Amino acid sequence: MTPQGVPGDQPPGHPPPPRRTAVLASNTLGARLLRRKPVSTLIAETEGKNSLPAGAPEEGGRSGIHLRRSIGLWQLSSIGIGATIGTGIFFVLNTAVPSAGPAVILSFVIAAVTAGLTALCYAEMASAIPVSGSSYSYAYATLGEGVAFGVGICLLMEYGVSASAIAVTWAEYLNKFFDLAFGFTIPEELSGAPDSTHWFNLPALLLVAMVCVLLIRGVSESVKVNAVMVAIKILILLMFIGVALTGFHSGNLSPFMPLGFSGVQIAASSIFFSFIGLDAVSTAGEEVKNPRRTLPMAIIISLVVVTLLYILVAVAGIGAQPWQKFDGQEAGLAQILQDITGQSWPAMVFAFGAIVSIFSITLVVIYGQTRILYSMGRDGMLPKRFAQLSPRTGTPIWNTIVVGLGVGALAAFIPLRVLADITSLGTLIAFSVVSIGVIVLRRTQPDLPRGFKVPGYPVVPLISVGFCIYLITGLHADTFRAGAIALAVALVVYFGYSIRHSRLEQAEQPSVSSDSSAD
Repeated sequence: MTPQGVPGDQPPGHPPPPRRTAVLASNTLGARLLRRKPVSTLIAETEGKNSLPAGAPEEGGRSGIHLRRSIGLWQLSSIGIGATIGTGIFFVLNTAVPSAGPAVILSFVIAAVTAGLTALCYAEMASAIPVSGSSYSYAYATLGEGVAFGVGICLLMEYGVSASAIAVTWAEYLNKFFDLAFGFTIPEELSGAPDSTHWFNLPALLLVAMVCVLLIRGVSESVKVNAVMVAIKILILLMFIGVALTGFHSGNLSPFMPLGFSGVQIAASSIFFSFIGLDAVSTAGEEVKNPRRTLPMAIIISLVVVTLLYILVAVAGIGAQPWQKFDGQEAGLAQILQDITGQSWPAMVFAFGAIVSIFSITLVVIYGQTRILYSMGRDGMLPKRFAQLSPRTGTPIWNTIVVGLGVGALAAFIPLRVLADITSLGTLIAFSVVSIGVIVLRRTQPDLPRGFKVPGYPVVPLISVGFCIYLITGLHADTFRAGAIALAVALVVYFGYSIRHSRLEQAEQPSVSSDSSAD
């Protein structure tokens, strides 16, 4: 007897097998939006295997080539620290302090608590689903294709815009270093977003180009360079804390909350993108050795180191100068050192360290974005070319070039404050989805191996979601308009391309056509 459900094996006139009804039902719009990618499939793909049903296309653009596992615990921790420390700290005080005053210290605490709760959820999801794609892949396995695509767009917004914001800051510190070391600066017309005095940001473009060249050469080389830069970054921030504390005046902390608690919320919402590195760790899931153990440990190590340094830098910086001076101050931390010491060399050393540090941040953030695009291309949500890997380096070269062009354009032409808030929106949405995904995966696959489990489940994931929603409500109205535009673009791309080219869709189509021919 022919087994039921094998398409095309039923004789003419025979009642259709039960599977046909299931396949056709799964092609309703609601079912297509909610279809989930099996965790076993996600994990199998990390080795270049195609574990979807017969008829599904091979992932990526080249069968048998997959990302290489070459990253250990400390290298991965340096990715998390590198993408987090400095993502905002080199300039975020100058955008957040005017909103909250000295109480920006509380804003950092609120953001850190939110990030800490979410980090526990990330640690569990990363240990259960150790693949590239971060919260996009987690959403695909737990909440369905429609939500996953939306999260993917949020991540692209989060990483791309964040890298652009960081590149803008690099130009400020580069100018500060040139001024102190050589007595000249890059012409004003070529060092800022277009306005009455600027044409475009040339240094930011050069930074993005250098990062993309390094990433194209290979991940192993990139993470080694990043580890050295992270060490430099920690040293210069410790130097800043030590020097700034010598100029600490308690009077600068009074009044502590001049703009009320609403100002604290606004500042916390704006600076939250500074914790993007926690997500960046999970984007490396397919390139990590022993991922079920390494991923959660690296996430927690990154969070602890970052939170301590952020709060210490905020306390030292606020105590070193009146909060009103932060508004519009370029290369602010270097300027504080110069004002305290009355000498240029501490500021020059710090500016040079900031140049190196911001390079490493941009490196990791752009790396994360290329891996999100790689995962989406492999799933058929974007054209397959985004998932093509170089046989020589094992890196997505075309993908990296596209990211570089997009990030460079944003960095050259969009103001810094707008970039920071848009990044926070994408980060908070992605973090919320991961927290919800922990609850869903615990219910749907309780026996799935996990290298780490969230303590206090389900209270901790629910509180994490609550904190994220609270910070989202504190963002500026312009941020939501930008988010609405991104959502509209996502809908057009998904319904115009992704829903028909999804690998899950392609896996179902052969069954439908074969069953139809059997009739």
